Amino acid sequence: MTLKFKKINPDAIIPAYAHPSDAGMDIRSVEDLTIPAGKRALVHTGLVMALPPRYEAQVRPRSGLALKHGITVLNTPGTIDAGYRGEVGVILANFGDEDFKVSKGDKIAQVVIAPVTQPDEIVEIEEIDETDRGAGGFGSTGI
Repeated sequence: MTLKFKKINPDAIIPAYAHPSDAGMDIRSVEDLTIPAGKRALVHTGLVMALPPRYEAQVRPRSGLALKHGITVLNTPGTIDAGYRGEVGVILANFGDEDFKVSKGDKIAQVVIAPVTQPDEIVEIEEIDETDRGAGGFGSTGI
């Protein structure tokens, strides 16, 4: 599989793996901005991605930003579909107690490439089969 990127901003940096065994590639900002405590912002990457069919890119938070600053990707994981050809943007949320400064070139998120499985057929049915679990969810098994 070949993953293709087009720079639409000269300051954009093609994502890369920090280590050969990493699942996610670091993705970087092309702008300077401040995200006030308790607020969110769309951070631009200056990149357009061309994913092959039946793949998605999952935009995920960086653990260091989350732990040290309370910064996360708001719609995590954000999905970039194979047919999308707009700029990759990252919605960062600041759950920290202080404003957070993003500088051009900063690592703001990670991108994981994953295969997508689609059903061969989608049908409506009248009855659904029963299971041991049933409708139990949202902590139904305890803490």
